[in-house]
Amino acid sequence: MAKTDEISMTKEGLEKLNDELYRREHEMRDEIAAQLKEAREHGDLSENAEFDAAKEAQAQNESRINEIRQILAVAKTVEADVFTASVGTIVEIVDESGKHIEFALVGTTETNSLAHQISNESPIGSAVIGHRVGDQVEFALPSGKRRMATIENIRLP
Repeated sequence: MAKTDEISMTKEGLEKLNDELYRREHEMRDEIAAQLKEAREHGDLSENAEFDAAKEAQAQNESRINEIRQILAVAKTVEADVFTASVGTIVEIVDESGKHIEFALVGTTETNSLAHQISNESPIGSAVIGHRVGDQVEFALPSGKRRMATIENIRLP
């Protein structure tokens, strides 16, 4: 990720990342340090699976800490309004087949398709950004097929 890239995030998403960073820097580091200490006490480190697992956990934790710090360095919170589809709004669309689809529009680091949180950079997310209720938008499905939809509603969570 280049330093000049800006990542749009909701206020809630930014708070979650800050909370995760704090937890990883304080609680998880302490837990892993205790695991390493206990594993060292078992003697020979060359064949110590507990030590290897704790070192792997430590490496993964530090990697995620660095990733979060990079995101926070370029994160920009956005203020949503109910007039325009933007990060932080819930958008309801009706596609050309009459299917109703509702999703929260979030920044790329907050995406969770199971919770219907769609990235502003996804095909459907980027199609609705900046549009209002009643606007028609076109977007591509993962298969490459193009779809049309009408924005039925925009609201705040």
